[in-house]
Amino acid sequence: MKESDLHTKRTGHTEFADKTAEAVKPISLEVPKAKADNDVDMAEGGDDSGSGQQEEMGVPEVDQNLLSELETMGFPKARAIRALHFSGNASLEAAVNWVVEHESDPDIDKTPMVPASAKKAEAPKPSLTPEEIKKKQQELKERAHKKKEEEERQREREREKERIRIGKELLEAKRIEEDNERKRIIALRKAEKEEEQRAREKIRQKLEEDKAERRRKLGLPAEDPASPKPSTPVVEEKKSSFLPVRPATKAERMRECLRTLKQTHKDEEAKVKTAFNTLLTYAKNVATNPNEEKFRKIRLSNAAFQDRIGKLQGGIDFLEHCGFEKIEGGEFLYLPIEKVDMAVLNTAGTELNNAIKNPFFGVL
Repeated sequence: MKESDLHTKRTGHTEFADKTAEAVKPISLEVPKAKADNDVDMAEGGDDSGSGQQEEMGVPEVDQNLLSELETMGFPKARAIRALHFSGNASLEAAVNWVVEHESDPDIDKTPMVPASAKKAEAPKPSLTPEEIKKKQQELKERAHKKKEEEERQREREREKERIRIGKELLEAKRIEEDNERKRIIALRKAEKEEEQRAREKIRQKLEEDKAERRRKLGLPAEDPASPKPSTPVVEEKKSSFLPVRPATKAERMRECLRTLKQTHKDEEAKVKTAFNTLLTYAKNVATNPNEEKFRKIRLSNAAFQDRIGKLQGGIDFLEHCGFEKIEGGEFLYLPIEKVDMAVLNTAGTELNNAIKNPFFGVL
């Protein structure tokens, strides 16, 4: 009744039908059972129990005709099976194309494995005729040949780059060697000029002394001190102040031996040149082969040695400055292996080269 009166006041209608009992369902306090969900869970549980077991794997089934044709074309069996399996056993051409596209795969020659339930081969496709097989073989050979040529060209390019690099290094080494040789030649020319200057100075001093001696013998007075003669003490003073600081004592002694040899035999230019070249050969042989005793031992009685060096004053002295010693009662000149000094031998070679090439060497 209350609901009817309320309905009339609100809507103005007097008709009111009570359908509450029909519309409202009874409320149950019990928890409904999700039968469908339980059924699904049970079904899933059954699937899990089945999948928990490791399924057996095996080689996929492929078209045996296509497999045989691929093996006839020279493909390994594992590669042929893999190609047919992943190309879907579509055709021989599809399998060949798959091999060409995947030939760089690391597992190209591994047999594929699939679940045993999936080992079903598709319906066999029509095989190729012998002519088509030969054509495919020719195409594969041409592709392989082109690929090999490309790889060979690539290797040739790499080799050419390496040759260019080595050539540049050799040119650089040659340039450095030429620079060093140029510096050495400049140093030698400078030394030759200094030697020439000293020789001229000695000649000038000798002429001044001869001139003064002649004036003395003729009873003439000495030259005026204002003359250029006082320059002599200056030169001597410069020499005396320069000599004590010279480090090349052994080089000076070697040079003096060579100068003595040339001055003593100044009328025998060929013999002097032969002696210098022979001494240079001795020094070079020992420096190049220090362990060879035959290059470090010289018989003094040898006729060729006596003719070239032994009879010439200063020749044996030069060898002794190089480190040679007289042994066995003076029968041999011998350079012990422990006394081989490369620096001394190089100095000897330098002095000999200067003596051979310098036309003013040994003028006095």
